[in-house]
Amino acid sequence: MTLINESHPEEFILLGFADHPWLELPLFIILLITYPMAMMGNITIILLSLLDPSLHSPMYFFLTNLSFLDICLTTSIVAQMLFNLGSSKKTISYVGCAVQDYLLSTVGGAECLLLAIMSFDRYVAICRPLHYNLIMNQRVCILLVSFMWISGITYGVFEVTLTLQLPLCGNNKLDHFFCEIPVLIKTACGEKEANELTLSVVCIFIVAVPLCLILASYASIGHAILKIKSSEGRKKAFGTCSSHLIVVFLFYGPIISMYLQLPSSISRDQPKFMALFYAVVIPTLNPFIYTLRNKDVKGAFGKLMRSIFSSK
Repeated sequence: MTLINESHPEEFILLGFADHPWLELPLFIILLITYPMAMMGNITIILLSLLDPSLHSPMYFFLTNLSFLDICLTTSIVAQMLFNLGSSKKTISYVGCAVQDYLLSTVGGAECLLLAIMSFDRYVAICRPLHYNLIMNQRVCILLVSFMWISGITYGVFEVTLTLQLPLCGNNKLDHFFCEIPVLIKTACGEKEANELTLSVVCIFIVAVPLCLILASYASIGHAILKIKSSEGRKKAFGTCSSHLIVVFLFYGPIISMYLQLPSSISRDQPKFMALFYAVVIPTLNPFIYTLRNKDVKGAFGKLMRSIFSSK
């Protein structure tokens, strides 16, 4: 351990796959390919939702926010990983670590809530179609997204500030690619049981409660779909929900395994693989999941491409 006199180090050494250095080059190449794909895909979703009048609806308003959150999430993590994988010095400053942690926690908490909001939107569209425009009006949509951002920021500030107060006892090595709350708690010394318990309790509200709302929404949606007599109607209703369900399962699986258990019980390599999944895989797949299964988005993309080439 590198011992220092201060209570907090000037920088952290990120060990990553130090025990398996042969993994660094393949991982660097994978990130170099997937990161631009994730950025291009999510930026395309945002541009299509803003430029095409047919996508000016609550569903695509929330999808735009999801794409923006994915951009923030993957950029806050992957940019640092690419820099360290391409360098012999794999470090991050203490301030940079704190900023990264605040951003990651805020975006992660906000995305948990946004997925619940999107499931509520699908519930109203399928179970209350005649009242959809009345319930999901512009004011309600803005209020829901504002609540999402305020809650995410509150969670990030509270949890990260509490974690940064933990003493490190001279340890400035993180067995991870970046700064993440469970890893920082696990690295800290002294009494940290209170922080572990607080993290678990807070995550129940920011992770478990939205997930329960999502499951309740889709239970009602499933019941409503079964009542539809025509097979075409059932297929259309299922098609509007399937993309969102896939994203929910992809996102919540790693989050639950990381944040709804005590950091001391997390295995050594688990945070690394989970981080690669929700920082790289999910933001890259989300645009394709929504575009490949959505006729409106594919139609808007086709119109945009035709307008670009016709203008040229």
